Amino acid sequence: MNLPDYNTALPERKRTAYSVLKGLLLAAAADMLFYRRVWVFFLLLVPAAFYVRYDINEARRERRLMLRNDFREALASIAASLRAGMSVENAIPEAARELALRPGGQTDCAREFAYMAAQMRLSVPPERLMSDFAARSHVEDVEDFSAVFEAGRRSGGNMAAIMREAASKIASKIDSEREIEAALAAKRYEQRIMSIMPAGIILYVSLTSPGYFDILYTTAFGAVVMTACLFIYALGVYWGTKIADIRI
Repeated sequence: MNLPDYNTALPERKRTAYSVLKGLLLAAAADMLFYRRVWVFFLLLVPAAFYVRYDINEARRERRLMLRNDFREALASIAASLRAGMSVENAIPEAARELALRPGGQTDCAREFAYMAAQMRLSVPPERLMSDFAARSHVEDVEDFSAVFEAGRRSGGNMAAIMREAASKIASKIDSEREIEAALAAKRYEQRIMSIMPAGIILYVSLTSPGYFDILYTTAFGAVVMTACLFIYALGVYWGTKIADIRI
């Protein structure tokens, strides 16, 4: 089974195609609002390509975020199984079964745990499997849990108690981060609305007062002015996005 590196793997085809489509629409919108020349559209494909790259990286980040949230559910299942007296070797396959039964069960985390369960039946050590998953996930919480898991297996301590404690602390941390993310979501939405307002104003004036901007589209001086406006607008959107994009 070919499992991905979540930091470099491309999103699924539909998501990648969506990023490319957004880049093309962005170039077309910029050309329509600021230049209204067909040949400029092809020049704008260059910055649009950078946007597509950025959007694909955002898709990777969203995928890792979803992986982290699903991993929190897997930890809850493992902790419950350990409290019921199961061994670690049985708790991980049980978590895989529970993840598979959830709505939309074919998630990245469900596939990872199903793979671990299958490999454990072939006598592959669970700590090696968890370490491999952590290395490919690039998710801090998975890496922390893997380190605790591997250290506990090496030390030969009370694995059930160690795992329960680690699962409880990491799950609490993930829950706190999810609450903060929810609180920041409204601010990010406001920033997106503010970002499209200047373009909306240009479109509104163009539709309600035809010819008002003609001098900007038909003269060399107008092209220079609109290029400067587009640069300032793009810079403002970039900085607004960076300010609102608070990483936890």
